[in-house]
Amino acid sequence: MFKDLFQKKRKYATIPSERLERSGGPAEGERPKREIPEGLMNKCNKCGTIQYSKELEKNLKVCPSCGYHMRLNATERIAMMLDPEGFTQFDSEMTSVDPLHFPGYASKLEQQQLKTGQLDAVITGQGTIGGHPVIVAVMNFEFFSGSMGSVVGEKITRAVEAATEKRLPMLIFSTSGGARMQESILSLMQMAKTSAALARFNEAGGLYISVITDPTTGGVSASFASLGDINIAEPGALFGFAGRIVIEQTIRQKLPDDFQTAEFNLQHGQLDLVVHRKELRATLTKILDLHDVKGGF
Repeated sequence: MFKDLFQKKRKYATIPSERLERSGGPAEGERPKREIPEGLMNKCNKCGTIQYSKELEKNLKVCPSCGYHMRLNATERIAMMLDPEGFTQFDSEMTSVDPLHFPGYASKLEQQQLKTGQLDAVITGQGTIGGHPVIVAVMNFEFFSGSMGSVVGEKITRAVEAATEKRLPMLIFSTSGGARMQESILSLMQMAKTSAALARFNEAGGLYISVITDPTTGGVSASFASLGDINIAEPGALFGFAGRIVIEQTIRQKLPDDFQTAEFNLQHGQLDLVVHRKELRATLTKILDLHDVKGGF
């Protein structure tokens, strides 16, 4: 009896039905549905749980029901991982000039810039993590699927060179669909360019931490994303070169269901750590503490 009295009521989120939309009003005996403001609720892509967007942001965009790590843009990532003050951005005005005059590329670039508020798919700069000065490059999948063109390669290379000159640790947060096809060979050249800069950084004794987020594929995964002294990934992040279908058709074998996930790569020696987003900042701070890099390397 008392159990029935104090039983919690379920909460529901309703949307206008097709019947209501067609008729222009509620059916007889049917209460009118309330419209939900756009952006108020968010649905998990993995488990389908619907939750308040503000609560999801407080949880660092990790689904509280299944632990799915939703994608972050570059500014969100910087706000979560770096100390709140003192970030200085590098090369903020650098933008692509459509070097090959690829049909439609210039207009697509403009659309992406308007949509994201960024000039290209990476933000680089200097800040601190747990009080440790660091140079960072943070990629943005929302801009052209995080594809690596000349600007992305140049900005990352300059950031690595700054880390070498200032003798500071280098952190790159990767997310990308690969090389940007609209820049053809110029895009592919960025793989060698960024890798060479990191090789010089390594020879100088620098600490490079690569943080792989969902998804990181193609030319980015085959170059700087895989070259860290310590390679870390978020849970469930897709990390690999070619896609599943291409590989299966090439080797004529069925691949495991978890193929190219962060956990699969950790098990097979491609990663050093898989770290939950809530623990990532603390983990990076601990690594920097252990390497005693406050005074430079």
